Amino acid sequence: MSAPFNPYAAPVAVVDDVSDTTDQEAEKIRQEHIKHEASIKAVGFLYYLGGFALLAVALTGMYAALYESPPQDAFTRAVTGAVVLLVTAAILVAVARGLRTLKPWVRIPSALLSVLGMLNVPVGTLINGYILWLVLSKKGRFILSKDYAAIVAATPHVKYRTSPWILVWIVVGAILLMILIAVLYPMLS
Repeated sequence: MSAPFNPYAAPVAVVDDVSDTTDQEAEKIRQEHIKHEASIKAVGFLYYLGGFALLAVALTGMYAALYESPPQDAFTRAVTGAVVLLVTAAILVAVARGLRTLKPWVRIPSALLSVLGMLNVPVGTLINGYILWLVLSKKGRFILSKDYAAIVAATPHVKYRTSPWILVWIVVGAILLMILIAVLYPMLS
């Protein structure tokens, strides 16, 4: 005699035994690429900084154009310049988001931005040459692929361990403070 049907009983399902070999392989691949991945994400953070700095400059220019009384040609140039800066800031923020989330489409725009940045000799050449290598190298192409996105999804517990965070935040804070001073000092003088 079978037990009567209980509509409130927990469901019973047959579950196949899932092997851990795929997770171990994905974890091994992620560990091999984690430093390169962290570097690409750091470039995304730099692009965020650049985008927000351009946004601040554009808004400052628009403020100056609206509340001062320059001749009409100067006003038009200021607004046109501010619009160009706003569009550039939006592009930088979009590329930064793509780099931080490791989207495959971001390789070409970040490579183009790096080529443009290499025109800023000598520091821009060095930094953007490194960014170009990060994005276009064999590891960079793999990290910015759909296959690697699946590996990241399978291994969310794998994290890059960096130097003590307090040191990182002190350096980032000092850089942001210098940028803020550089933007605000001319306005307050």
